[in-house]
Amino acid sequence: MAPQHDAYFYDRKTELKALDDTKSGVKGLADSGITKIPGIFRRRDHALDKPVSSSSCDQSKISIPLIDMGGIEKDESQRSKVVDQVRRACEEWGFFQVVNHGIEETVLLRMIDGVRGFHELDSEAKKGWYSRDSSRKVYYNTNFDLYSGIVTNWRDTLIFVTAPCGPDPDELPPVCREIILEYSDKVLALGSTLFKLISEALGLNPNHLEDMGCAEGLVSFGHYYPPCPEPELAIGTSNHTDSSFFTVLLQDQLGGLQVLHQDRYWVDVTPIPGALVINLGDLLQASL
Repeated sequence: MAPQHDAYFYDRKTELKALDDTKSGVKGLADSGITKIPGIFRRRDHALDKPVSSSSCDQSKISIPLIDMGGIEKDESQRSKVVDQVRRACEEWGFFQVVNHGIEETVLLRMIDGVRGFHELDSEAKKGWYSRDSSRKVYYNTNFDLYSGIVTNWRDTLIFVTAPCGPDPDELPPVCREIILEYSDKVLALGSTLFKLISEALGLNPNHLEDMGCAEGLVSFGHYYPPCPEPELAIGTSNHTDSSFFTVLLQDQLGGLQVLHQDRYWVDVTPIPGALVINLGDLLQASL
């Protein structure tokens, strides 16, 4: 069995490098007109982390918490209510959706269009941003863990670091430069508000988490999932926990997003126009 095992990993590594060397990502494969997905993308379910699921979960009666943040800066009773909702959401879920969060829906839609616009550029026009150098402030690639992941996801990602020290605007792709800068400013402001609410939910000074430096950085990941010729054999995003303090997920990208609740069953996240999904992440727990 050992020779077969070694041969499998050798072949896989060769395919991975061949894909990486094109600097065109998964979108390049899709554009080439392939009718069969390469072996590196084929699901190997025995290698995936599969938590216990429950067929008895009634999706119509359970969902991640939805929190209306409207009025929290002016109405103390509303703020107290939201703090309590945040506390319960953090304790019971680790995920929640927010509305009236201060980021206009037009900004969210322009951000989605900007990321999509970049990924749908001609391959040659994108190659200058293709990199695996994580010290860069703006780059794109396919699968950050391409060479170490158990399964290769059918997706490409545009990564941009905009705080605490952002890139020179000229480093950003022109197709989404303006909206990235606007969106990042608004997400930083929302992050500050969320960290204050979480601090209050913990019974701490509202500035506690910010004073620890939790709100200083911002890195964004603009995922893109090209059409797949064999979607039943591939996977867009593997089961995972998130290592960021909190992740803002755009609703347009939520097809198939699920949250593992109480280590028992997966709960579908129902998209709500203009809402954002907040994922607390592993590091917040570690920091506390």
